[in-house]
Amino acid sequence: MAYTSPSLIVIHPDDTVAVAIEEIAAGECVTAGDLNLTTCSTIPKGHKVALRDHQTDDSVIKYGHPIGRITEPVETGGHVHSHNMATALGSGENYQYNPTVKEPPRAVPAETFQGYARPWGETGTRNEIWVLNTVGCVNRAAMSVAKAGNEIIAERGLDNVDGVHAFSHPFGCSQLGEDLDQTRDILRALAMHPNAGGVVIMGLGCENNRLDQLLEGIPPARRARIVSFNAQEVSDEEESGREAIETLLEVMKDDRRTPRPASALRLGMKCGGSDAFSGVSANPVVGRMTDYLTDRGGMVFLTEVPEMFGAEQQLMNRAVNQDVYGRIVSMIEEFKNYFISHDQPIYENPSPGNKDGGLTTLEEKSLGAVQKGGKAEVTDVLGYAEKGARSGLNLINAPGNDAVSSTALTAAGATVLLFTTGRGTPLGFPVPTLKIASNSGLAARKPGWIDFNAGALVDGEREMEALAADLWATILRVASGELTRNEENDYREIAIWKRGVTL
Repeated sequence: MAYTSPSLIVIHPDDTVAVAIEEIAAGECVTAGDLNLTTCSTIPKGHKVALRDHQTDDSVIKYGHPIGRITEPVETGGHVHSHNMATALGSGENYQYNPTVKEPPRAVPAETFQGYARPWGETGTRNEIWVLNTVGCVNRAAMSVAKAGNEIIAERGLDNVDGVHAFSHPFGCSQLGEDLDQTRDILRALAMHPNAGGVVIMGLGCENNRLDQLLEGIPPARRARIVSFNAQEVSDEEESGREAIETLLEVMKDDRRTPRPASALRLGMKCGGSDAFSGVSANPVVGRMTDYLTDRGGMVFLTEVPEMFGAEQQLMNRAVNQDVYGRIVSMIEEFKNYFISHDQPIYENPSPGNKDGGLTTLEEKSLGAVQKGGKAEVTDVLGYAEKGARSGLNLINAPGNDAVSSTALTAAGATVLLFTTGRGTPLGFPVPTLKIASNSGLAARKPGWIDFNAGALVDGEREMEALAADLWATILRVASGELTRNEENDYREIAIWKRGVTL
């Protein structure tokens, strides 16, 4: 932040607007650095106040970048929002590769966490049994199998298995083409996740998403920890599920946490229910985690492609080479064409909740959102359901929807998710989902949802470096087994991106 007053935050010295820390009454005199101004109207918490006069079509600057244009004149001290500001994004952008100067490597300590080393070279932060179903028809049966599995673990007092969880979905029956492929690919990626020490895959038997075809894409070396069957082909699917659990528990009996280097972590970065403080506190501190982990040789995943629009050039300039730059451009253009093919406006964002929290345009939302990527080089671009293979910052082709994008992060290999929020959500996913509040009010109001309060930065109670160090320590504890709020509440689910035809 450039500077903070008791009432306002100015993020960058070039900004033409500031963010109200609390609601400011009309006619109140406030300061922003050396500037004294009087508000022309009430400025709600998180909303923007003009630091100078703006004329129609003037650019509004925040984060040091344009976030839109003025649609009617605004005086110094005026409220800048949807009533007098609009996006400046058009139908097409002219992208250029202007590589940023790579920062020299930083010396980092040799930290470790207690993780599960897998025979195939990855490290899990949990040792769970996942019950996956090929089709929605057996959702409830899969849940019953998971319940039985947890009862077995409790009865035997097993302390090396962290739980059995079923991840239901409505797809797989009558899907066709690319849509069917995506469902199969996501389920296959989840079946190979390092947090799953064992996997039960339950099919029905008559669905388009054939169990044998799903298994074909799983390397034989990984199948030792997978048991599968079709419910139509057994007399009692729940009993077959119990037998599968028993088989996997035997395979997993020697699994134990051991010290693993921090570089073995895989972090997925996500924001949901953003407010105006998300880009000031929570997302920047998560960006520090991106830098922390990539400096240590680890892997970070960033998605929500529509929330890159307006800030995508920043990511493009951080591409490690021309090839990666070209693939970022292709990903962005492909997603814009996805909107166009469905006759939807490309820039119909932020959401109503985002706007209530002070965000006005997609550029503003995106410039805040991409801060989760820190300053790291972009080393790879992954397709939907594709698994990460390169250390550094990986971009994933997936939408902004919280559940769909978080599932894509998990499928790519993330073993912990960092989920920033200004509005709050109880949502959780197959891997530990660490909820980071952008404002202290949310953290105080929803302690059953929030794991970490980045709002202390806005309040002036903590400096960025100290806050980042605390969050990193929290991540290492979570990776070592400390439960997140979503785990304590047993809020875990998946969502699959549907783009095609259903019969």
